[in-house]
Amino acid sequence: MARQSVRFVCQSCGYASVKWKGRCPSCGEWNTFLEELERPTEATLSRTQPRPIDSWGEEEYERRSTGFANLDTALGGGLVPGQVALIAGEPGIGKSTLLLQVSHRYTQNGKILYVSGEESGSQIALRGKRLGVFHPDVLIYPETLLEEVLEAIRRTDPALVVIDSVQTLYSRKLESSAGSVSQVREVTFRLAEVCKERGTPCFIVGQITKEGTIAGPKVLEHLVDTVLQFEGERHSFHRVVKVIKNRFGSTGEVAVFRMGDRGLEEVPEPSAFFLRERTGAPGSVIFPYTEGSKPILLEVQALVLPAIYTTPQRRAQGFDVNRLSLILAVLEKEGGIFTRDADVFVNVAGGLSVREPAADLAVALAIASSRKEKAVPPDTVIFGEIGLAGEVRAVHFSEIRLKEALRFGFRRAVIPGSLGETPGDLELLPVSTLREALDLLL
Repeated sequence: MARQSVRFVCQSCGYASVKWKGRCPSCGEWNTFLEELERPTEATLSRTQPRPIDSWGEEEYERRSTGFANLDTALGGGLVPGQVALIAGEPGIGKSTLLLQVSHRYTQNGKILYVSGEESGSQIALRGKRLGVFHPDVLIYPETLLEEVLEAIRRTDPALVVIDSVQTLYSRKLESSAGSVSQVREVTFRLAEVCKERGTPCFIVGQITKEGTIAGPKVLEHLVDTVLQFEGERHSFHRVVKVIKNRFGSTGEVAVFRMGDRGLEEVPEPSAFFLRERTGAPGSVIFPYTEGSKPILLEVQALVLPAIYTTPQRRAQGFDVNRLSLILAVLEKEGGIFTRDADVFVNVAGGLSVREPAADLAVALAIASSRKEKAVPPDTVIFGEIGLAGEVRAVHFSEIRLKEALRFGFRRAVIPGSLGETPGDLELLPVSTLREALDLLL
C-alpha cells in the first residue's frame, strides 16, 4: 500500500510546505495553508520516442462550430478535437447559460455530457426550458466524484463535455476536500488526459477570486489549451468573452453577447453596439480597443468635479486605478491640467475592462476635456501610450484600429507620431507629446 504524505498547501497559489506557515512565502497571502494528504502516484513509462523535428508532420485539426459565429472567431475557427477550454467569470454572469446554449447547438455533432456539481438536474432542466434548450441529446449528469464522471464519458462517448464547475469535483485518490489545490490540479489533469485521448472537446467552468483572477493554482491555466474570461456587469445586458490563452489560435480575441430573456444573443457589430448611446459631451472620447485581430470602438468617459473631502477621490470602472494615478501625475506636470483638488471618475462605457496601455492618451484627453468643459470633436478617435516624461509612444495593431474607425464614419485620429500612412480618407493627427495633443484638441 502506498504511503500517504502530509503537507501544507497554499490555497491561493499552490505553494507546498512540510510545515504550516502563517504567511505564504510565494504569494504573500495570510492564513491560506491547509493540511492535505496525498498518495504518491505510480510513474508510467512513455511509449513516445524522441524524433528529429523535421520528421514530425503538421497535424490537421478539423474544427467544429460552437453554434456562435463570434465565439468561433474568437477561438480561431471553432473547437478542435480534444481541446480543453477553461471559462471563468463572476457568479451569475452567465457562464452556465452560455455553455447550455453551446451544448444545445453542438448536438448536431453528437451527444453532449453536461456534468453539474452545483445544480440538480431539475434546476438545469427548468433553465433549459426557459432558454429553449431542451434537446434529448443534451445529457445532464449531476455528479461530483471524478471517477464516476470519467466512467460516464467512456460509457456515453459524447461529442462535447461540459464540467460545471471544476471546484466541485473531487477524486477519491486524494484525501483533501473538493476545491483544494491538489484536487483541482488532479481533476483538471485527468479530465484533460481522457478528453485528449478520445478527441473530445471539453469546457471547464472555473471560479474566480474577489480580485477577478481565476481561483486555484496557476498550474490550472497551464493544464488547459484555452482560457476564456467572461466579463461584464451582472446587472447590465451585455457580456464579453475574452480569450486569455489559446494554443490553437491568437489571444486577445473577444466575442460580444447580449443577455436577453432567451439567453445570450450574438452582437455582430460590437462597435455600433457600444457607440449607439454616445452623447459627445465634454469628457467623452472614442478609443479603438483591441488585443486581438478584431477591434472595438469604445467610449471612454471622464468626470472631474471639485473635491468634497480633503483627500480627492480617484475612481475607475473598466480601467486600472493605478494607471489612472500615473496619467493624472503626467497631466499635471507635462500638460498643466491640475486635479489635486478635484475628484476624478473614469468609466469605460458598456462595462468592458480595458487593460492595454494604448488607452492612456484617450483617458488623459477625456479628463482634460471634462476639466476644461470643452468637448473633443465627435468625429475623432484617440489612442496612444503615455510615458512618464509626457511622450506619446507607439502601440500595436494601429492599422486595424484606424480601419475600424474609418468603417464607422470617423474622419480624424489622434495617434502617436511614429505611425505610418493614412488608410483611405482618414486624417491622421500625429502627436509626440501629451502637450501637443492637448493643444491640438483643447
